[in-house]
Amino acid sequence: MAEILDSVRSKYGAVAESSLSSNHAGVKAVAEAFGYSAEELTSIPAEANMGLSCGNPTATAHLRSGEVVVDLGSGGGLDVFLAAKMVGPEGRAIGIDMTPAMIERARAAAASAGYTNVEFYQSTIDRIPLPDASVDCVISNCVLNLAPDKPAVFREIARILKPGGRLAVSDIALKGELPEAIARSMAAYVGCIGGAIKIDDYRSGLLAAGFEHVEIVDSGADLNAYAKVENQSGCCSPAMAEGSCCAPAADADSATLHAELSELLSKYDVNTAAASVKVYAIKPNAGAASKTAVPCCKPGCCQ
Repeated sequence: MAEILDSVRSKYGAVAESSLSSNHAGVKAVAEAFGYSAEELTSIPAEANMGLSCGNPTATAHLRSGEVVVDLGSGGGLDVFLAAKMVGPEGRAIGIDMTPAMIERARAAAASAGYTNVEFYQSTIDRIPLPDASVDCVISNCVLNLAPDKPAVFREIARILKPGGRLAVSDIALKGELPEAIARSMAAYVGCIGGAIKIDDYRSGLLAAGFEHVEIVDSGADLNAYAKVENQSGCCSPAMAEGSCCAPAADADSATLHAELSELLSKYDVNTAAASVKVYAIKPNAGAASKTAVPCCKPGCCQ
């Protein structure tokens, strides 16, 4: 588990220290392919987007003015900044990320853009540094699949949500068996594929954590959209410095994480086994069945 977390932290730290942003046509194209509008991307700091999304959770979260929303694995703050606009000055948008460079990047963007209702905390998502029942909505974007202990993450989400609070997540989940080469590849794990679990297991995990009205919908998005980022796979670009995850790795064949993942994906069509999914669930009201209205999250409805 420690090895996995260290690999993930190293990879995303390198991305955070790169110059990737919405100012790169390829990075912008990835975000648009997974559901962000050009207007949304231009409304927030460009450096908040690094081409790492697999969906747009703010589009299905139904955020309201005055709410407290938490983004797990907030990265550069893309979804936090969008959520901040939706909850307004009376609400709060909180980002949680375990990578110090990501937290620094997000805080710098927030300060330069003058956001007053956002906060960023460094932590793993299986130990969220927030009080019980203090949050209206939890969102996440292609991050829960990276957690080694997913049941612990589901329990933490349930803990911090208020009764009647909701979960709205974009993630990658499995609809079939991954090829063995991908399933055992660390590059595929930190690339958000190898750590994904089956859709049915995702659903049962949320139910076991106490959620109800669990819906998991295949968005139909093409996971090969990451190839839109020039010379990278959501990670590497010519602008990234020596010593990043795109520089030669210190293993026998000097392969990079990017090169290994690219080689795997050139041999296997990951869309046959994995899917970009929209996940929605509600924490029951204490002592009674939830009376919270359940927003439609069927195909063609969560746009």
